[in-house]
Amino acid sequence: MKYLGNEIEMYPVISSNVSNVGYDSQNETVLVRFLNNSLYAYKGVNETIFEGLKTASSVGSYLNRNFKNVYPYERVE
Repeated sequence: MKYLGNEIEMYPVISSNVSNVGYDSQNETVLVRFLNNSLYAYKGVNETIFEGLKTASSVGSYLNRNFKNVYPYERVE
């Protein structure tokens, strides 16, 4: 998918709330596509944190613990 002009690869995840996640290394932005099809961008995230999200046993819990109230975000779609 495209984000800020960059082609971002989205990875499917197993989650009761999240369908795909992607990382824009140029802008240090994590994209999170939820099952309701909304897309959010979390800014200022380093790649290590993204890798943790992508491989977490519980993506929703990892997102809540490591992203919410930590990184600024915006709804993209």
